[in-house]
Amino acid sequence: MEKRPEDGPRSGPYNGIKTNQNTATRKHFMSKRRGPQRSAPGESTEPTPLPSAEEAASLEVICEDGPVVAVNKPAGMLSQGSPQGVFCLPDYVKAYLKHKYEKPGNVYLGVVHRLDRPVTGVVVFSRNSKGAARLAEQFREREVQKVYLALLENVPDQPEGTLKDFIRKVPEQARAVIEPGETQEAKAAELSYRVLASDGKYALVEVLPKTGRMHQIRIQFASRGCPIVGDQLYGAKKTIDLKPLTDDYTQRIALHAWKLTIKHPVRYDDLTIQAPPPADWPEVAHRLFRNSGSAE
Repeated sequence: MEKRPEDGPRSGPYNGIKTNQNTATRKHFMSKRRGPQRSAPGESTEPTPLPSAEEAASLEVICEDGPVVAVNKPAGMLSQGSPQGVFCLPDYVKAYLKHKYEKPGNVYLGVVHRLDRPVTGVVVFSRNSKGAARLAEQFREREVQKVYLALLENVPDQPEGTLKDFIRKVPEQARAVIEPGETQEAKAAELSYRVLASDGKYALVEVLPKTGRMHQIRIQFASRGCPIVGDQLYGAKKTIDLKPLTDDYTQRIALHAWKLTIKHPVRYDDLTIQAPPPADWPEVAHRLFRNSGSAE
Protein backbone atom coordinates (compact mmCIF):
# COMPACT_ATOMS: atom_id res chain seq x y z
CA MET A 1 0.00 0.00 0.00
CA GLU A 2 1.30 3.43 -0.89
CA LYS A 3 0.38 6.69 0.78
CA ARG A 4 1.24 9.96 -0.90
CA PRO A 5 -0.29 13.37 -1.40
CA GLU A 6 -2.05 13.91 -4.70
CA ASP A 7 0.64 16.33 -5.80
CA GLY A 8 3.48 13.98 -4.83
CA PRO A 9 6.28 12.89 -7.16
CA ARG A 10 5.40 10.61 -10.04
CA SER A 11 7.50 8.60 -12.46
CA GLY A 12 10.28 10.13 -14.51
CA PRO A 13 13.52 11.82 -13.52
CA TYR A 14 12.21 15.27 -12.79
CA ASN A 15 8.65 15.73 -13.97
CA GLY A 16 7.30 14.15 -10.82
CA ILE A 17 8.85 16.62 -8.41
CA LYS A 18 6.05 18.83 -7.18
CA THR A 19 6.12 21.75 -4.85
CA ASN A 20 5.16 21.95 -1.23
CA GLN A 21 2.44 24.57 -1.13
CA ASN A 22 2.78 24.96 2.62
CA THR A 23 5.91 27.10 2.74
CA ALA A 24 4.03 30.33 3.31
CA THR A 25 3.21 29.12 6.79
CA ARG A 26 6.74 28.04 7.66
CA LYS A 27 7.33 31.29 9.47
CA HIS A 28 5.52 29.64 12.37
CA PHE A 29 8.12 26.91 12.74
CA MET A 30 10.58 27.47 15.57
CA SER A 31 9.32 31.00 16.04
CA LYS A 32 7.50 30.34 19.27
CA ARG A 33 8.86 29.58 22.71
CA ARG A 34 7.61 27.01 25.15
CA GLY A 35 5.75 27.91 28.28
CA PRO A 36 6.58 26.23 31.60
CA GLN A 37 8.31 22.87 31.27
CA ARG A 38 7.05 19.54 32.61
CA SER A 39 6.56 19.41 36.35
CA ALA A 40 9.04 17.56 38.53
CA PRO A 41 7.92 14.26 40.13
CA GLY A 42 5.52 14.88 42.97
CA GLU A 43 4.42 18.29 41.75
CA SER A 44 1.07 19.10 40.19
CA THR A 45 0.98 18.15 36.51
CA GLU A 46 -0.21 20.54 33.81
CA PRO A 47 -0.47 19.71 30.10
CA THR A 48 2.83 20.26 28.33
CA PRO A 49 2.74 23.54 26.33
CA LEU A 50 2.39 22.95 22.59
CA PRO A 51 2.09 25.09 19.46
CA SER A 52 -1.29 26.70 18.83
CA ALA A 53 -3.94 25.28 16.51
CA GLU A 54 -2.91 27.79 13.83
CA GLU A 55 0.73 26.77 14.13
CA ALA A 56 -0.19 23.09 14.09
CA ALA A 57 -2.10 23.66 10.85
CA SER A 58 1.20 24.76 9.28
CA LEU A 59 2.48 21.20 9.55
CA GLU A 60 2.40 19.19 6.32
CA VAL A 61 0.88 15.86 7.35
CA ILE A 62 1.29 13.35 4.50
CA CYS A 63 -0.02 10.12 6.04
CA GLU A 64 -2.36 8.99 8.82
CA ASP A 65 -2.96 5.25 8.89
CA GLY A 66 -3.90 3.64 12.20
CA PRO A 67 -1.13 4.45 14.68
CA VAL A 68 1.13 5.75 11.90
CA VAL A 69 1.38 9.48 11.33
CA ALA A 70 3.97 10.93 8.94
CA VAL A 71 4.93 14.49 8.10
CA ASN A 72 7.09 16.33 5.59
CA LYS A 73 9.76 17.84 7.83
CA PRO A 74 10.87 21.37 6.93
CA ALA A 75 14.56 22.30 6.94
CA GLY A 76 15.91 23.95 10.07
CA MET A 77 13.71 22.06 12.51
CA LEU A 78 15.07 19.47 14.92
CA SER A 79 13.49 16.03 14.74
CA GLN A 80 13.72 15.77 18.51
CA GLY A 81 15.52 17.17 21.52
CA SER A 82 15.26 20.87 20.72
CA PRO A 83 16.92 23.44 23.01
CA GLN A 84 14.82 24.51 25.95
CA GLY A 85 12.29 27.09 24.89
CA VAL A 86 12.07 26.00 21.23
CA PHE A 87 9.42 23.73 19.71
CA CYS A 88 10.69 20.71 17.78
CA LEU A 89 8.94 18.54 15.18
CA PRO A 90 7.19 16.17 17.67
CA ASP A 91 5.68 19.21 19.40
CA TYR A 92 3.96 20.26 16.18
CA VAL A 93 2.73 16.72 15.52
CA LYS A 94 1.35 16.45 19.06
CA ALA A 95 -0.37 19.81 18.66
CA TYR A 96 -1.87 18.70 15.34
CA LEU A 97 -3.25 15.51 16.91
CA LYS A 98 -4.46 17.30 20.02
CA HIS A 99 -6.43 19.91 18.08
CA LYS A 100 -7.71 17.57 15.36
CA TYR A 101 -9.00 14.93 17.75
CA GLU A 102 -9.78 17.29 20.64
CA LYS A 103 -7.61 15.34 23.05
CA PRO A 104 -7.45 16.58 26.65
CA GLY A 105 -4.19 16.55 28.60
CA ASN A 106 -0.87 15.37 27.21
CA VAL A 107 -0.67 13.57 23.85
CA TYR A 108 1.49 10.47 23.39
CA LEU A 109 3.75 10.39 20.33
CA GLY A 110 6.42 7.76 19.68
CA VAL A 111 9.58 9.08 18.01
CA VAL A 112 11.15 6.21 16.05
CA HIS A 113 13.77 7.87 13.80
CA ARG A 114 15.13 11.28 12.89
CA LEU A 115 16.50 13.46 10.09
CA ASP A 116 19.41 15.89 10.31
CA ARG A 117 18.34 19.46 10.99
CA PRO A 118 19.05 20.86 7.49
CA VAL A 119 17.40 17.88 5.75
CA THR A 120 13.76 17.82 4.61
CA GLY A 121 11.32 15.00 4.01
CA VAL A 122 9.43 12.04 5.46
CA VAL A 123 9.47 11.53 9.22
CA VAL A 124 7.27 8.82 10.75
CA PHE A 125 5.80 8.72 14.26
CA SER A 126 3.47 6.39 16.17
CA ARG A 127 0.38 7.38 18.11
CA ASN A 128 0.76 4.50 20.58
CA SER A 129 3.61 2.74 22.37
CA LYS A 130 3.09 -0.67 20.77
CA GLY A 131 3.31 0.81 17.28
CA ALA A 132 6.36 2.84 18.30
CA ALA A 133 8.16 -0.28 19.53
CA ARG A 134 7.42 -2.17 16.30
CA LEU A 135 8.48 0.71 14.07
CA ALA A 136 11.63 1.40 16.10
CA GLU A 137 12.64 -2.24 15.70
CA GLN A 138 12.28 -1.97 11.93
CA PHE A 139 14.61 1.02 11.85
CA ARG A 140 17.04 -0.65 14.24
CA GLU A 141 17.14 -3.84 12.15
CA ARG A 142 17.47 -1.86 8.88
CA GLU A 143 14.23 -3.24 7.51
CA VAL A 144 12.99 0.17 6.38
CA GLN A 145 13.61 1.15 2.76
CA LYS A 146 14.66 4.78 2.47
CA VAL A 147 14.90 6.74 -0.77
CA TYR A 148 16.44 10.22 -0.85
CA LEU A 149 16.77 12.90 -3.51
CA ALA A 150 19.92 15.01 -3.57
CA LEU A 151 21.24 17.82 -5.74
CA LEU A 152 25.00 17.47 -6.11
CA GLU A 153 27.72 19.86 -7.15
CA ASN A 154 29.52 18.07 -9.98
CA VAL A 155 28.43 14.79 -11.53
CA PRO A 156 29.41 11.33 -10.23
CA ASP A 157 31.84 9.39 -12.43
CA GLN A 158 29.28 6.65 -13.01
CA PRO A 159 25.55 7.18 -13.72
CA GLU A 160 24.74 4.65 -11.00
CA GLY A 161 26.67 2.64 -8.48
CA THR A 162 27.38 1.65 -4.89
CA LEU A 163 29.52 3.65 -2.46
CA LYS A 164 31.26 1.88 0.43
CA ASP A 165 33.28 3.61 3.14
CA PHE A 166 34.16 3.56 6.84
CA ILE A 167 32.74 6.55 8.69
CA ARG A 168 33.79 7.90 12.07
CA LYS A 169 31.89 10.46 14.12
CA VAL A 170 33.69 13.55 15.37
CA PRO A 171 31.24 14.52 18.15
CA GLU A 172 33.05 17.65 19.29
CA GLN A 173 32.74 19.04 15.75
CA ALA A 174 29.26 17.64 14.96
CA ARG A 175 30.59 16.09 11.77
CA ALA A 176 31.92 12.82 10.39
CA VAL A 177 35.09 11.75 8.60
CA ILE A 178 35.98 8.83 6.34
CA GLU A 179 38.72 6.47 7.51
CA PRO A 180 40.75 4.01 5.39
CA GLY A 181 39.52 0.97 7.31
CA GLU A 182 37.14 -0.27 9.97
CA THR A 183 38.01 0.49 13.59
CA GLN A 184 36.13 0.58 16.87
CA GLU A 185 35.01 4.11 15.98
CA ALA A 186 34.88 3.85 12.17
CA LYS A 187 31.87 1.84 10.98
CA ALA A 188 31.04 0.45 7.54
CA ALA A 189 28.73 2.64 5.44
CA GLU A 190 27.07 1.73 2.15
CA LEU A 191 24.62 3.34 -0.26
CA SER A 192 23.50 2.93 -3.84
CA TYR A 193 22.60 5.79 -6.16
CA ARG A 194 21.28 6.61 -9.61
CA VAL A 195 21.71 9.87 -11.51
CA LEU A 196 18.29 11.11 -12.60
CA ALA A 197 19.41 14.28 -14.41
CA SER A 198 22.60 16.29 -14.90
CA ASP A 199 23.97 19.18 -16.92
CA GLY A 200 27.68 18.46 -16.60
CA LYS A 201 28.02 20.64 -13.49
CA TYR A 202 25.20 19.46 -11.25
CA ALA A 203 23.37 16.18 -10.78
CA LEU A 204 20.02 15.20 -9.35
CA VAL A 205 20.44 11.75 -7.81
CA GLU A 206 18.23 9.15 -6.20
CA VAL A 207 19.94 7.62 -3.16
CA LEU A 208 19.19 4.40 -1.27
CA PRO A 209 21.27 4.15 1.93
CA LYS A 210 21.94 0.60 3.16
CA THR A 211 23.29 1.79 6.51
CA GLY A 212 22.47 4.78 8.69
CA ARG A 213 25.75 6.38 9.71
CA MET A 214 26.06 9.99 10.78
CA HIS A 215 25.91 12.33 7.76
CA GLN A 216 26.46 9.27 5.56
CA ILE A 217 24.98 10.51 2.29
CA ARG A 218 26.53 13.92 2.75
CA ILE A 219 30.10 12.78 3.36
CA GLN A 220 30.13 9.84 0.94
CA PHE A 221 29.31 12.06 -2.02
CA ALA A 222 31.46 14.94 -0.77
CA SER A 223 34.50 12.66 -0.43
CA ARG A 224 34.17 11.89 -4.14
CA GLY A 225 34.07 15.53 -5.18
CA CYS A 226 30.28 15.80 -5.35
CA PRO A 227 29.07 17.61 -2.22
CA ILE A 228 25.36 18.22 -1.77
CA VAL A 229 24.31 21.72 -2.82
CA GLY A 230 24.27 24.00 0.22
CA ASP A 231 26.26 21.60 2.44
CA GLN A 232 29.17 23.87 3.26
CA LEU A 233 30.13 21.65 6.21
CA TYR A 234 31.38 19.15 3.64
CA GLY A 235 32.79 21.53 1.06
CA ALA A 236 29.85 22.71 -1.04
CA LYS A 237 30.44 25.98 -2.87
CA LYS A 238 26.84 26.58 -3.92
CA THR A 239 24.35 27.89 -1.37
CA ILE A 240 20.59 27.73 -1.64
CA ASP A 241 19.21 31.25 -1.86
CA LEU A 242 16.32 31.37 0.57
CA LYS A 243 14.91 33.80 3.04
CA PRO A 244 15.97 32.76 6.55
CA LEU A 245 13.62 30.28 8.18
CA THR A 246 14.51 31.69 11.59
CA ASP A 247 16.67 34.47 12.92
CA ASP A 248 19.27 32.07 14.32
CA TYR A 249 19.34 29.23 11.78
CA THR A 250 19.44 29.55 8.01
CA GLN A 251 21.41 26.50 6.85
CA ARG A 252 19.71 24.38 4.25
CA ILE A 253 21.02 21.58 2.07
CA ALA A 254 19.50 19.99 -1.02
CA LEU A 255 18.92 16.58 0.56
CA HIS A 256 15.36 15.31 0.86
CA ALA A 257 13.96 12.11 2.38
CA TRP A 258 11.63 11.36 -0.52
CA LYS A 259 10.17 7.91 0.20
CA LEU A 260 10.00 5.58 3.18
CA THR A 261 8.65 2.01 3.09
CA ILE A 262 7.77 0.37 6.41
CA LYS A 263 5.78 -2.64 7.56
CA HIS A 264 2.52 -1.33 8.95
CA PRO A 265 2.69 -1.96 12.72
CA VAL A 266 -0.84 -3.42 12.82
CA ARG A 267 -1.54 -4.97 9.38
CA TYR A 268 2.10 -5.89 8.62
CA ASP A 269 1.73 -5.00 4.94
CA ASP A 270 4.14 -2.65 3.15
CA LEU A 271 3.32 1.03 3.55
CA THR A 272 5.20 3.48 1.32
CA ILE A 273 5.03 7.14 2.27
CA GLN A 274 6.47 9.90 0.11
CA ALA A 275 6.87 13.63 0.50
CA PRO A 276 7.18 16.28 -2.22
CA PRO A 277 10.41 18.30 -2.03
CA PRO A 278 10.26 21.88 -0.70
CA ALA A 279 8.74 24.56 -2.90
CA ASP A 280 12.12 26.10 -3.72
CA TRP A 281 13.47 22.87 -5.17
CA PRO A 282 11.86 23.19 -8.61
CA GLU A 283 13.20 26.75 -8.88
CA VAL A 284 16.69 25.71 -7.81
CA ALA A 285 16.63 22.67 -10.05
CA HIS A 286 15.33 24.74 -12.98
CA ARG A 287 18.30 27.07 -12.59
CA LEU A 288 20.83 24.26 -12.14
CA PHE A 289 19.41 22.14 -14.93
CA ARG A 290 18.33 24.86 -17.39
CA ASN A 291 20.74 23.47 -19.99
CA SER A 292 19.67 19.88 -19.36
CA GLY A 293 17.11 18.29 -21.65
CA SER A 294 15.78 16.09 -18.82
CA ALA A 295 15.09 18.99 -16.44
CA GLU A 296 11.53 19.63 -17.59
